[in-house]
Amino acid sequence: MGIFTFSKRGDEGETSLLTGVRVSKASLRPETYGTLDEASSALGLAKVFTKNETIQSMILAVQQDLLLLGAQLSCDDAMKNDYNIGTEATQRLEDWIQKLQEEVPLPRKFIFPGTNAASAALDLARTIVRRSERRAVEMREAGLLDSPEVHAYLNRLADFLFTLARYAEQKG
Repeated sequence: MGIFTFSKRGDEGETSLLTGVRVSKASLRPETYGTLDEASSALGLAKVFTKNETIQSMILAVQQDLLLLGAQLSCDDAMKNDYNIGTEATQRLEDWIQKLQEEVPLPRKFIFPGTNAASAALDLARTIVRRSERRAVEMREAGLLDSPEVHAYLNRLADFLFTLARYAEQKG
């Protein structure tokens, strides 16, 4: 086992963006990509709570997307083109939503999360994604994010996670 080293550079409440620029941990960029990290952790719970390989593989793909998206959000204009979520990821979510709804139609009533552990964790991840979506809008309004793809992806991701949670309730 290796020795963990730490820099102590964040002890004063600052963190480094991918460009090396230091910002407050409370600023919009770290708040937004940190919220995506929370969503990924909730998805990790869902992944271990299900034995369904389709759900597990979809979650893993989304976690990979969230890592890329987090990198994109932690860049300023200097690295704008190095990390981009792209429209193909949003299209993949739309395709998955359609496929899942063909197998498990969505109920026409209000949903109370908690049918099983996997679906509850997916609903938790969905609400965290909605929070990150609100933070991304704040970034756009502050002039820190000019990417319609990010907003479309986050909106569609929340829709997908709602659908996947309903799927997990039945196929979980």
